[in-house]
Amino acid sequence: MADTTLRIALISGSLRAGSFNTMLARYVGSTMKSHSDVVLDELSLAELDLPMFSEDLEATGMPKAVLELKDRLIAADAVLIASPEYNGSFSGALKNAIDWASRPREGEKPLACFKGKACGLLATSPGAIGGLRGLRHVRQVLTQLHMVVVPSEFALGVAHEAFDKDGNLKDERAATMAKGVGLAVLEMTNALKNRG
Repeated sequence: MADTTLRIALISGSLRAGSFNTMLARYVGSTMKSHSDVVLDELSLAELDLPMFSEDLEATGMPKAVLELKDRLIAADAVLIASPEYNGSFSGALKNAIDWASRPREGEKPLACFKGKACGLLATSPGAIGGLRGLRHVRQVLTQLHMVVVPSEFALGVAHEAFDKDGNLKDERAATMAKGVGLAVLEMTNALKNRG
């Protein structure tokens, strides 16, 4: 019998403890578990503590944290990313992780961490538009890496007032839109698996 379990990697582009983006990724991830047999793997960029990408460093052998990041992304069937917006784009921490993960090890297929995998995009901030501008750049980069970024995305404004004490979204409309991104990722992942 085929394994129907879907492994979803959750990535927050924020390194901050108590990050609203981390809360949003966890919230949407938890709602995905009610629709399918889902295993969540939260990839904390703060805990991984990746060095800044350098070809000189790469030439001496990929750091242990990079190898862990790559192994966990390769094992994932899909990825859900929540990214803060910094100066109209996305965080350096997220870009650095993507840059490292895109580098192949010897014998590894090009873009093994990304190619052909579904991805959903989220953002949140205390501002009114919730980090929406940064998602354009995340989408552009991941599309370049041959990910299948689902069309629906969600940016949550006024983040400091949006969550209850349990990490759930207070506003029903916002919750529905956020859940919709997770559901789209599951549907796309299943479609890709059935196709391949």
